[in-house]
Amino acid sequence: MRSAACAACNWVLKNWVLKSFAFLFAGLSITQSADPIVKPPSYRNLLALEKSPYLIQHAANPVQWMPWGEEAFTKARRENKPIFLSIGYSTCHWCHVMAHESFEDTATAEILNKHFVCIKVDREERPDVDRLYMSFVQATTGSGGWPMSVWLTPDLHPFYGGTYFPPNDRFNRPGFPTLLERLAEAWHKDRARIVDTAAESLATLTENAALHPTAGPLSSAPLQAAFQILLKQYDEEQGGFSYAPKFPRPATLHFLLQFASEHTENPRQAQLATSMAVHTLRCMALGGIHDQLGGGFHRYSVDRVWHVPHYEKMLYDQAQLVCAYLEAYQLTGDSLSASAARTTLDYVAREMTDPEGGFHSAEDADSLYAHNKPEHGEGAFYVWEQAEIDALLGPDASLFKAVYGVEPDGNSPAGSDPHHELTGKNTLLRRLSPAEAALRSGIDPIATEALLERCRETLYAARALRPKPHRDDKILTAWNGLMISAFAQGYCVLEDERYLEAARKAAHFLHEKMWTNGVLLRTYRQGPGAIAGFAEDYACLIQGLLDLYSADFSPQWLAWALELQAAQDAAFWDAEGGYFSSPAGDPSVLIRIKENHDGAEPTASSVAARNLTRLAELTGRKDFHERAIQTVQAFGNVLERMPIALPQMLHSLGGLLEPWHQIVLTGDLQSADTRALLRVVRSRYLPNTMVLHAESASAAVPLGERLGLAAQMHSIAGKPTAYVCEGFSCKAPVTDPRELKELLEKKAAQE
Repeated sequence: MRSAACAACNWVLKNWVLKSFAFLFAGLSITQSADPIVKPPSYRNLLALEKSPYLIQHAANPVQWMPWGEEAFTKARRENKPIFLSIGYSTCHWCHVMAHESFEDTATAEILNKHFVCIKVDREERPDVDRLYMSFVQATTGSGGWPMSVWLTPDLHPFYGGTYFPPNDRFNRPGFPTLLERLAEAWHKDRARIVDTAAESLATLTENAALHPTAGPLSSAPLQAAFQILLKQYDEEQGGFSYAPKFPRPATLHFLLQFASEHTENPRQAQLATSMAVHTLRCMALGGIHDQLGGGFHRYSVDRVWHVPHYEKMLYDQAQLVCAYLEAYQLTGDSLSASAARTTLDYVAREMTDPEGGFHSAEDADSLYAHNKPEHGEGAFYVWEQAEIDALLGPDASLFKAVYGVEPDGNSPAGSDPHHELTGKNTLLRRLSPAEAALRSGIDPIATEALLERCRETLYAARALRPKPHRDDKILTAWNGLMISAFAQGYCVLEDERYLEAARKAAHFLHEKMWTNGVLLRTYRQGPGAIAGFAEDYACLIQGLLDLYSADFSPQWLAWALELQAAQDAAFWDAEGGYFSSPAGDPSVLIRIKENHDGAEPTASSVAARNLTRLAELTGRKDFHERAIQTVQAFGNVLERMPIALPQMLHSLGGLLEPWHQIVLTGDLQSADTRALLRVVRSRYLPNTMVLHAESASAAVPLGERLGLAAQMHSIAGKPTAYVCEGFSCKAPVTDPRELKELLEKKAAQE
């Protein structure tokens, strides 16, 4: 999603490139050809030396792949060949499809090897490379995705691009081999024109990447504008903010929940914002996008009703959705939200946690249909035939099938399975409420849910015997930071000590393995990776550490967060405001981009703006507060023209516009009385409130004057005590949890 100014640049670039390369396909006569799916012999290329699961997947291709780096660039310059750059990730369904169709085909590989220097990039390892060339593909084609295919000059300037290309000429469009031959011919016959066009395209991209900061005080106008846009986009029946496909986009939900909690002066708006967020979360939790047996959420739904998902599971989705569900539970008490958060945390703890403590990146959408057989398909691990359920559940099958939407011929809606991989199969989703299920079963609701739980356990055990999807076991710092936040907040809200231990263990792992001589690393797999962290790695880890500090009040997390913030500022800060995604000094990254769209993952600047605000509130440092304001102002043009492009930035803006409160607790954190006070605080959604512990703050006094103030607060009559403050101007302290609850309710009513 881009501003109007950016869209204009993109239109110019798109038409420029299309006009320049129209001659490629002039007079092209398309004929159908047979699928060139030939099982290649065993090959090894330079990707065999890499650690990335995605790159290793392509190590046996007949394509002479090289990793992104100077060796490949030098080869392209020396041989005067264009570069074919293929970008994807290991759990990407269409990446697998193009690999099987084209990169494993010896005839196609021969064309690639003869005419191009071929480079593979794991977008999760090098998000900076991915973003640069994705901006070109989006600008010139109007869309983007993975696998991404881009052709570059030896100087790394892009001149042609797209996403998935089929192996055959069809529908009057060239297949991949035809496209390769035409591009090779164009490079041979009209190289100077291509080089000139590519240079001009890069200049346009550079202009397009520029932001236009705004001056003057921050305004709530973007918050209101974004709310009105979401109100118009909202699907009142099925939740979400599009028709199909539907993506969760947790940043939008975070914004709405904060908007609802901070706009009590307009009860109608608060009610609508709450309803949109919570209804969307409930529809997702009940739908097929939610793994009803094992917990966790799939990437997105291909249909309007959250029924048939794209079955891969990404760590960043689990992390952000857990936080959204926890916030919804705090705001409304919705038990389904608490359950969705808990089962997702349990899934990550069980399936995606490395023995060393970090969290793995993703699980694939595709898997084998049966052990020791090559046939595979999307969703194979997750879907069910009715006969399987009948055989496993016996007399309980009838109730289970009614509750979870199982049908004899499969339950995929029309149009949701274009490749017919789900024919006769059922994706489980919750069709009947507990009351409706009890009415059908003829027993009370509690007994009915217990019966359904036993059914789920039976199916889960049977499913565990199937071939499991591929898991990408690399550990990414940014995504681990998000997951630390989720586990820390899960501990606070759900009071499960396992979640706090998971967050601590991951933080210790990152500190020991990924933080070296003041530099944060991006990846870990079979040892630390060689790629330095990007701005998002710093920002998301700082967020995780601040949430972990709020969970256990250990000063070590705050101390490290402050170190990381200093390092992030030194490497990525732009004097005009905001954070570049990548550090300076890498000649292979032709444009340093400041992301201006909170998509599946929030931008570094959006996360950093709130981190800086929280650090300012914790330490009293004005420079943090000023830098947070500058960061938001740097994206002022985007927030004015298209505020919904940056919902996480809107969340940060809300934190800068509203006053912050402090709740300081005294007493032993292990005592029942102190925990009772904490439970009152943590049961409420308080987005602009800092919770501190006086005794822990005493140990952290050198980290900031605010902690020094908290450390001066003492227990009343020897009892654990709560101080509710604004700017450390505090109301009378209370020791009774009921009094604290009344005080917080009264404060909320007055705001």
